[in-house]
Amino acid sequence: MNTATEIPAGYRLNAQGHLVPESAIKPIDQARDELVKDIVQKARAVHEFIASFKLNAFGDIAAFVELSAEEYGVKIGGHKGNVTLISFDGRYKVQRSIAEHITFDERLKAAKALIDECIRDWSVGSRQELIVLVNDAFRVDNAGNVRVGQVLALKRMEIQDKRWQQAMRAVGDAIQVIGSKSYVRIYERIGDTDQWAPISLDIAGV
Repeated sequence: MNTATEIPAGYRLNAQGHLVPESAIKPIDQARDELVKDIVQKARAVHEFIASFKLNAFGDIAAFVELSAEEYGVKIGGHKGNVTLISFDGRYKVQRSIAEHITFDERLKAAKALIDECIRDWSVGSRQELIVLVNDAFRVDNAGNVRVGQVLALKRMEIQDKRWQQAMRAVGDAIQVIGSKSYVRIYERIGDTDQWAPISLDIAGV
């Protein structure tokens, strides 16, 4: 459908891109068309408002982080890192979160080879739980990607074998940050408790 087509008065464009006289369109179909377009127009306005709010919120938080740092005579990057701000009365909380999306490069294969070598050489039956954990960590998800969290969990294991230590260094070197997403989350304290209720900006959560 060519949305750039100039629609003459008394006509509407159908889904196939054809001009149809309104007199040939059933009233219920015209009403549905008007309702959908009215909701879409309002949704676009809300979308633009939320986008503007998010942009301003990130800018205000970054500026405040810089202002706070200036009290100690330091200069920091106010646009990076997670930050939690709480109102003076403790009723409201604003969080800025930066979620990085990471993957692994080809060095992960070297790490897996070293780990497999360790497992082969260790005495049979003594580390069965570890074998299950390693195999699960390197199992790919539905999209064919190695699950980052499970692989990184191996780095927390205290194993002194030099080949294992070398494998964990390879895992660390293989990490590649390929993008990040930024979030602003707003909460209100529930009464006098230590619980917080989110003020949702998600249309499904409103």
